[in-house]
Amino acid sequence: MSPATNIDPRPAVGGGDILIQDAVALVPSGSVAGASVEKKADSSQISVYVVQEGDTLSVIAGMFDVSTNTIIWANDIKGGVVRPGQELIILPITGIQHKVATGDTLGSLAKKYQSDSRDIAQYNNLPDDATLVVGETVIIPDGVVPAPVTKAISSKAQVTQKTAASGYYAWPVAGGRLTQGIHGLNGVDIGGTKEGAAVFAAADGIVIVARDNGGWNGGYGNYVVIKHANGTQTLYAHAQTGSIRVSVGASVAKGQTIAGVGQTGKATGLHLHFEIRGAKNPFGK
Repeated sequence: MSPATNIDPRPAVGGGDILIQDAVALVPSGSVAGASVEKKADSSQISVYVVQEGDTLSVIAGMFDVSTNTIIWANDIKGGVVRPGQELIILPITGIQHKVATGDTLGSLAKKYQSDSRDIAQYNNLPDDATLVVGETVIIPDGVVPAPVTKAISSKAQVTQKTAASGYYAWPVAGGRLTQGIHGLNGVDIGGTKEGAAVFAAADGIVIVARDNGGWNGGYGNYVVIKHANGTQTLYAHAQTGSIRVSVGASVAKGQTIAGVGQTGKATGLHLHFEIRGAKNPFGK
């Protein structure tokens, strides 16, 4: 099925005739650049949007109620720049489009993209135990493209990573103590805190993931990922449900409270799982 071409979903000021597509009112004719979206198509179909003069990724993302990363990943955009006349694939929800390859399963896709296999099955109208068909396309709700550091790093290999300036990363939680050294994707566990204890941004940065849905999320539970100016990312997992205070795209300062300690996802007790991707974790043993 061909994607629907949505020329400009922004409504014109003062009205205008409504264009109809798939029996849904999408856009008034005579659209005015810069106007906000007042109504979006209620559709599970992938759309194609033609970039208009003055558009930015954040503006387009707002039109379709998806994250900027959803648009970047679907269109392989470099440098975060779009140009008038450029055609963009727009997914119906925040997430990732994936073409099924040999060996793919709902579980493997959920793990790869930090999603939930049940969410993937439900969104794509598949049974929970579905066998995926090679070559077909599925949408991964709230999926995240894996970070560059994608394999487990042992404490021995850790010394080969880039070392950030001394003090670049602050202790990311109020109180607590190290309960497990380097494991997983360059992470440590910090326990010994009370439920809801403040979790802090370890360094200045931009929030690129903020999931507070109480789901499994690949074992991370509720978690936040922050991108930093030195090219690294930090991840804060197992947050208490309802405690995340930041949203995707927000700028955060070092030491700013971003969530509360919990035990969501794969966690046997209250603790913060803290990862640094792209640099040595100074809190590991």
